[in-house]
Amino acid sequence: MASGSDHGLVVRHLLLVDHANTRPALGAKYTMERKATIHRKTLETDIHLELDLDGKGSTEIKSGVPFMDHMLGLLGAHGFIDIKLTASGDTEIDDHHTVEDLGICLGQALSQALGDKRGIRRYGHAFVPMDEALARVVIDFSNRPFLSYRVTPKETRTGRFDIHLVREFFRAFVNHAGTTLHVELLSGDDPHHIAEAVFKAFGRAMDHAVTREERLQDEVPSTKGVL
Repeated sequence: MASGSDHGLVVRHLLLVDHANTRPALGAKYTMERKATIHRKTLETDIHLELDLDGKGSTEIKSGVPFMDHMLGLLGAHGFIDIKLTASGDTEIDDHHTVEDLGICLGQALSQALGDKRGIRRYGHAFVPMDEALARVVIDFSNRPFLSYRVTPKETRTGRFDIHLVREFFRAFVNHAGTTLHVELLSGDDPHHIAEAVFKAFGRAMDHAVTREERLQDEVPSTKGVL
């Protein structure tokens, strides 16, 4: 059974710095910490995640899925996000539940760290090459979950990891972060290179989207006044 639902949920705990009602004065520098701590435990996985959006790209990741350790490390480094993550799951079956729940936790962490999204650019995009592979990622923190994933590699295995699971990771992420996300492979053959290009582009696009825009001050980046 996919672990995206709450069926079988044993413990779910969220801890964050609440800054939604704290606004800087006009011309003041932002001082709020954009951090989140997520602990999600189900009958299939147990994940603890600490995230700092205003970090330096430092990561400590032990997910139980070595290839995802590598990909999340790239996300942190290229998105300048500090990530500490430990996870265990039923990988004796396969990696599906763990990969999906990693996306859930990352989405929850982004949602909590950004609060009502005041003062951020909201949109981000990036093109990233990795040798013959070229990926494009476009993100909108719209609070409207949607994933367009146009990545169709000829080969899907890199080591023991099936990169088709990357789609499940992003599907879980958008549903819990409330983002519109377009991921597209423009060229590429090697599955490892393809996944690297995608995660690096994801990190760079996210960095652009969550960057504070001084011209907005503390306003929500929407003509509706709310996201």
